[in-house]
Amino acid sequence: MRLGKITEKALKRSVLKQLRTEFKKETSAAVGTDCAFSTKGEDAFSTIVPVTVNIKDAGYYGVVKAVNGLVSQGITPDHVEVSVLLPVDAEEPTLKRIVADAISGAKACGAVYAGGHSEVTSAVNRPLVTVSAVGHVDNSGDAKDLKIFNGKGAPGQSLVITKWVALEGTAMLASEKYEELTSRYPAPFIDDARGFKDFLFTGEEMAVALKSGISSCHDLSNGGVFAGLWDMAARAGCGFKVDLKAIPLRQETVEICEFFTLNPYELMSGGALLMTSDTPERLVADLEEKGIPATIVGELMEGNDKIIINGDESRFLESPQADQILNVLS
Repeated sequence: MRLGKITEKALKRSVLKQLRTEFKKETSAAVGTDCAFSTKGEDAFSTIVPVTVNIKDAGYYGVVKAVNGLVSQGITPDHVEVSVLLPVDAEEPTLKRIVADAISGAKACGAVYAGGHSEVTSAVNRPLVTVSAVGHVDNSGDAKDLKIFNGKGAPGQSLVITKWVALEGTAMLASEKYEELTSRYPAPFIDDARGFKDFLFTGEEMAVALKSGISSCHDLSNGGVFAGLWDMAARAGCGFKVDLKAIPLRQETVEICEFFTLNPYELMSGGALLMTSDTPERLVADLEEKGIPATIVGELMEGNDKIIINGDESRFLESPQADQILNVLS
């Protein structure tokens, strides 16, 4: 199997098919939805989020990614549980740093760090952080009331992206490859890119979007915006047409991706939400009123064609590739 996130076909064959067979009465995770709802109570569990790239802030990124999986489906986060597997040559300060970073991430998301598991094992050759986030749906104990969780886009609806894509990957690269990058770019420029980590939690924009009548939402992360668009279309059962030049990018991302010869549209994009809406202008205006950038990038269409337009040219989007971050930090 290829390095990184498994392919959509493998996910459907080997994971989702079994879940739907064995847990018919439960609402399990699906392509484009990174959490599952239990009919036995009001808790909604996000999928377990592992951080497999070798980075110093793994605890922070893992917590924020897991919580965003809940928030993007209209679920209020409650607490997180963190599992840390360490290689045999690890020292205690490594564990202390990971836990401190995870606590920082939990505070940033308004969630409680409820504990977890820590272990030294020969099964890993670098620290592996796995986070589970648990939340609840206000005034609801029934999955049918989860409008966004159950929501799917439909042909004719517009696609809107909040903030900028590739924030997550840019922040990781700026931090981990700081010395290399500052050999070409001014230190303040790379410092700004490292600060993108503070933009990753999506709670504020989701709160606005829920009041603006979105029909579905997908938090962008592994595989970048291209993977997110593919997942959104797969869940909606239709195609799309997207203007590449409309997809919002920070200049820091453009420069850092150029430095490492990476495709920014296939780079970890935590911090951005991909939404469908019948009233995109209203959605964008409501978000911008709160100081949150948002951009209409295209629309869903009948059929299965997934079209990327770049000026006078257009092409069909290929199935999601492994995240570009793995080319540098794997």
